[in-house]
Amino acid sequence: MRKSIVFWMLLFFTAVQAQQVTPEVAHTVESDVSTDADVDGKILYRWKATGNPVVTHKYTADPAALVHNDTLFIFTGEDFEGGQRGYNILNWCVFATTDMKNFWEYPIPLRATDFSWGEPNAAWASQVIERDGKFYWYTSSQTTGIGVGVSDRPEGPYKDAIGKPLLTNEDSYGQSHSWRTIDPSVFIDDDGQAWLYWGNGACWVVKLNEDMVSYDEEYGVKMVDIEGEMEFPFTEAPWIHKKEDTYFLSFAIGFPERIAYAISDKPEGPYTYKGVINEIAGNSNTNHQSILEYKGEWYFIYHNGGIQTDGGSHSRSLCIDKLEFDENGMYVPVRMTTKGVDQLK
Repeated sequence: MRKSIVFWMLLFFTAVQAQQVTPEVAHTVESDVSTDADVDGKILYRWKATGNPVVTHKYTADPAALVHNDTLFIFTGEDFEGGQRGYNILNWCVFATTDMKNFWEYPIPLRATDFSWGEPNAAWASQVIERDGKFYWYTSSQTTGIGVGVSDRPEGPYKDAIGKPLLTNEDSYGQSHSWRTIDPSVFIDDDGQAWLYWGNGACWVVKLNEDMVSYDEEYGVKMVDIEGEMEFPFTEAPWIHKKEDTYFLSFAIGFPERIAYAISDKPEGPYTYKGVINEIAGNSNTNHQSILEYKGEWYFIYHNGGIQTDGGSHSRSLCIDKLEFDENGMYVPVRMTTKGVDQLK
C-alpha cells in the first residue's frame, strides 16, 4: 500500500513538472511540412494555427511579413507577459509558414540590447527586407531612433549594422514629441531604389543608398503629403507596397487606432486618402498592419489583444485575415475574424 502511494505521488509530481515546461516543449505539435531548418535543428517551437490569434504561446505585436524562397516569414516584437499596463518589449521574434496553417518559430533573432544606443525594453515596430543576399532589419526604439540589423539569413541572428541610429528625432522635423522616430517600413521599387518610411504624428521618407544602411543626403528627408479629409489624424505604422502601377500606403489613424490607406503614382507621394480599411482591433489601443501577397492570395497581418484572459493593449497577439480588392483595384475593408485564414493547398 505504501509503495502504491509513493508511485501515485511520483506520477503526480511528474505531471506537475511537465505542465511547468516551457511552451516550446510542452505544446509542440508535429507539423505537416518539412524544411531545411528541421535538418539544422533550428526550430524552437512548432504548432498548427486554429484561428486568430495565430500565436498563443507568447504575446506578439507589430507584425511585419517577408516572402523568401516560398516561405512566409513574420517578424514581431514580443510583449513580455500578459496583463501588462505599459510597453515592455525586450526582443523581437521570427515565425514562418509555407501553408498558413503549420507554423514554426526560430530562436530569438534580435534583442533590444543588441543596439547599445537604444532602450533595453523598447523593441518596437520593425521590418525586414532582403537585398543582394543580405537581410536588413529596420527597428525602432521608443525615443532613440531607428536602427538597422543585418544577417545572412532571414531568421537571423542579426547584429547592429552601423553601431548607431540611422535616423533620430533630429530627422523628423515638424513634430516635437520624443517618440516620433518610430515604425520604419522599407520598400524596394521596380527600378531598384529602396525607400524608408517612418513616423508618429507625421510620415517621413528617405531614399536609401545601395548599401541599405545610409540614405541619400542630397534627396534628404521629406514629409509624405496625404491629401484629402481624414476621419482622424495620422498616428503611426506606415506600410508601403506596390500593386501594378499604384503605390499603397497604409497607416494607423486616431487612438484607439484604425488602419486607413492612401494611394499614389509615386513612392514619395503625394498620396490621396481613400479611407479606413480596418477598425479598432479587439481589446487593443494600437493596430499595426502588414500587407502582402503570398502564393496568389493577399493577406492583412495585424495584432489585437485577443488572448483570453490576459490579452490587452500591452499584451498583444498576431492575427491574419484575408485582404481583397474591389473592381477598381482598391482595398475592400478587412473583416477581422477569429476563424482566420484557410490552409493553402
